[in-house]
Amino acid sequence: MADDLSESLEKRKCLGADCENDAGSLQCPTCLKLGLKDSYFCSQECFKKNWNDHKAMHKTVQNKNGSNAAPGYFNPFPTYSFTGSVRPVYPLSPRRTLPKSIRRPDWAETGIPKAERRLNRSKIDLLDAKGQEAMRKVCRLAREVLDITAAEVRPGVSTDYLDEVCHRACVERDSYPSPLNYNHFPKSICTSVNEVVCHGIPDFRVLLGGDIINLDVSLYHGGYHADLSETYYVGDRAKADPDSVRVIETTRESLDEAIKTVKPGTLIRDFGNVIEKYAKARNCSVVTTWGGHGINSEFHPPPWIPHYGKSKIAGVCKPGMTFTIEPILTVGKPREVYWPDNWTNVTVDGKRTAQFEHTLLVTETGVEVLTARTENSPGGPVPMPTGSKDTGKVNGA
Repeated sequence: MADDLSESLEKRKCLGADCENDAGSLQCPTCLKLGLKDSYFCSQECFKKNWNDHKAMHKTVQNKNGSNAAPGYFNPFPTYSFTGSVRPVYPLSPRRTLPKSIRRPDWAETGIPKAERRLNRSKIDLLDAKGQEAMRKVCRLAREVLDITAAEVRPGVSTDYLDEVCHRACVERDSYPSPLNYNHFPKSICTSVNEVVCHGIPDFRVLLGGDIINLDVSLYHGGYHADLSETYYVGDRAKADPDSVRVIETTRESLDEAIKTVKPGTLIRDFGNVIEKYAKARNCSVVTTWGGHGINSEFHPPPWIPHYGKSKIAGVCKPGMTFTIEPILTVGKPREVYWPDNWTNVTVDGKRTAQFEHTLLVTETGVEVLTARTENSPGGPVPMPTGSKDTGKVNGA
């Protein structure tokens, strides 16, 4: 299905006047900034030849809309003081539908997770063999959906398109995308770009070369939920930016280090000690507002998992527990504010952030990473750009 969805992106006609060639991957950079899609040319030479006529469209768009939104699109919060470069591009696409045969969580129609709100926050479920196997299955499906969606990340693609890819991949797997209508969240995936800490709403903003994006995927299948996320580089330009690489790779590695400590008897508060120590060694800060959580037949049951050090939270790992660890780090101040949509959470100084998340099962002897990457998963670690200064050492590395 991903190949079908991407076909329209790959086969376009060049916008050059009287040019009969198919467009390549070259897109007008000004159009990208304005939120215009499909402004592709076959070559740099053709783009330069048509520049005088093409650039007139930019002024028309700006004058007509009074903003940098393409015709028919707009910034819904024109008076809001944004902290960074990302802007919402509305209207949102209509809510995506699912076949009636797909099993739904209790918030699918009402938007209210009633059963989750009634949970005893001090009672942590331990899954039996049947429940553990159900978690393995839903987590395997969730990994497939994330990988399919991540394979479509490239400059010129809108986050709404990524939501469509994710939604269809869920439906193909007879699964419900857990975020959809959860406390009235309008989409099937969270797409958090650059300074967006978490819970970014997919819209018609297109990804630009140099952006970074977190894709947070959650599935409901067979009565159980899975949750995982990764942060990806948008094009080679992002991989050449030292701050982007530092925050992404430090977050990735801090999660890996925390997972190594998971086993029966480990205190839940210990994960945060590992993550914060690793973050500080790389001159990154932990965003403390958000934490990991239990996950099983409910989306966010206890326990809550802090990612910062010296927490006083109670709890110990026991076989049969399933939960997420999902640190969010930033290269700036670890404080956030909300956009007026009451979902999009951004850094107060507009600096970039990254998040990685896995769903874990505590076994008798250690831990099973239920949402582990496969050898074919898109993304993966990259080295710091040549010539950049490493800002810290961890464990002598």
